[in-house]
Amino acid sequence: MINTTSIVIISAAIAIVSILIGGAAGYGLRKHKWEKKAANAQHDADHILAQANEKLASAKAEVEKQKLQAQSIKKEAQDAKKEKILEAQEEIHQYRERVDNELNQRRQEVSKQENRLLQREDAIDHKDNLLDQKDAKITQKENQVKQLEVQVQEKQKHADELISQREKKLLEVAKLEPEQAKKIVLDNLSDQLISERAQLIRESNEEVQAKADHFARKVIVEAIQSSAADTVSEKTVSVVNLPNDDMKGRIIGREGRNIRSFEALTGIDLIIDDTPDVVVLSGFDPIRREIAKRALERLVKDGRIHPARIEEMVDRARKEVNDDIYEAGENALMELSIHKMHPELVKILGRLKYRTSYGQNVLAHSIEVGKLTGVMAAELGLDEKIAVRAGLLHDIGKSIDYEIEGSHVEIGVELARKYHEPDLVVNAIAAHHGDVPKLSFIAELVVAADTISSARPGARSESLENYIRRLEQLETIAKSHQGVAQAYAIQAGREIRVMVEPDKISDDRTVILARDIKNQIEDDMEYPGNIKVTVIREKRAVAIAK
Repeated sequence: MINTTSIVIISAAIAIVSILIGGAAGYGLRKHKWEKKAANAQHDADHILAQANEKLASAKAEVEKQKLQAQSIKKEAQDAKKEKILEAQEEIHQYRERVDNELNQRRQEVSKQENRLLQREDAIDHKDNLLDQKDAKITQKENQVKQLEVQVQEKQKHADELISQREKKLLEVAKLEPEQAKKIVLDNLSDQLISERAQLIRESNEEVQAKADHFARKVIVEAIQSSAADTVSEKTVSVVNLPNDDMKGRIIGREGRNIRSFEALTGIDLIIDDTPDVVVLSGFDPIRREIAKRALERLVKDGRIHPARIEEMVDRARKEVNDDIYEAGENALMELSIHKMHPELVKILGRLKYRTSYGQNVLAHSIEVGKLTGVMAAELGLDEKIAVRAGLLHDIGKSIDYEIEGSHVEIGVELARKYHEPDLVVNAIAAHHGDVPKLSFIAELVVAADTISSARPGARSESLENYIRRLEQLETIAKSHQGVAQAYAIQAGREIRVMVEPDKISDDRTVILARDIKNQIEDDMEYPGNIKVTVIREKRAVAIAK
């Protein structure tokens, strides 16, 4: 029993010891494994820490480098900022100097304008005083006229009574029929009325002439003195000089290809004849003729003449002429101080540089009319800018009247309306030849300025045939009136002298005859300037002593 128990106890003890020895051995093995893992982890941590320290050092170095670069960039930016500030200060200083100079110039201009305005105000005040005086005189004359009307009515009443008494006496003394007596009275009354009518015409003409002549002469003379223009000759051909006659053959080209190409590109006839060293360009369009002339002159100077070169030179000449046309229009506007005109209308205006009328350059004529109209409008207190604009554009239709159907007046009106010119300008263009009624006094001034510019001596040339026809028409009109013995047109048609038969025309009737001839000339003839009508009545008594 004891042995079995002992064996059991010993076996249990052995089992426990075995278990304890196995657990100790397993614990040792696990501890060794854990220690190895810890060592490996520590090694990995040390390696990671070393890499982190290396990267940290590298990052610190990079940061230091970037700080240095940032400091360098900041310094450069500060230096650039200082330079820009200095440049800006210099520009501000220069700008201030320019502004100060412009302000000084503006102040001087304003001062001059103020002086002009003060002078104009003084002139206006003086004119107002004169107008007030004229109004007072007119009022006084109106009162006198009313008194005279009352007296005339009284005298008329008295005359009717006298005529009635005279008729009775005539019937009683002459034993005439009433119709015969009436005829005698009417004949006497007609002679009396003719005398009174002639006297009234003379007095009214003298009074109106005395007042109007002085003022009109002053305005027109001042306007003419402020304007001067050159004259040119009207022509439809241009001449190009050649260095030698051999150049003619090169211009013609092989089988005429050069001359055909030139004429097709320019639209101008090239006339090559026996005249030495000269080629003639013929065409009615002055602009195309100018393009052809410039192109041919360059071809002759260059020496290389063939269709491709001709086309190149014609294109270049066309561009230059178009530039000259626009520049001429702008120069005209600058000369007359006109602003805000449509560019297309400026170009059309410049075309007048190559247009002539009766030998007078139309652009120069238009500028002159603009100046004259402006001066006269300023003297009369009208809108000077509109007047200058209307005078400049009055012949604008002549720039394209050979390209479009219609008169230059109709074309000018259409152009002015198309490019939105003021209504006063449109009416002045339409009415400057009397085609439509004049709606403003500016239109009247444009007509007067146009007449002055075109009728002054040397302004225009006129063919002999037209000149002779105008003189004959003048004399025919004068001779068509009853009682005219002879009529002579003198002073280049600016005066007509009429000799009357003294037995048929009395002194009083000469005044009426001069007025009737003047009216017929105005209705039937077209002429530049004025025509003076002089009626001469001379009574001669001849006796011969033998």
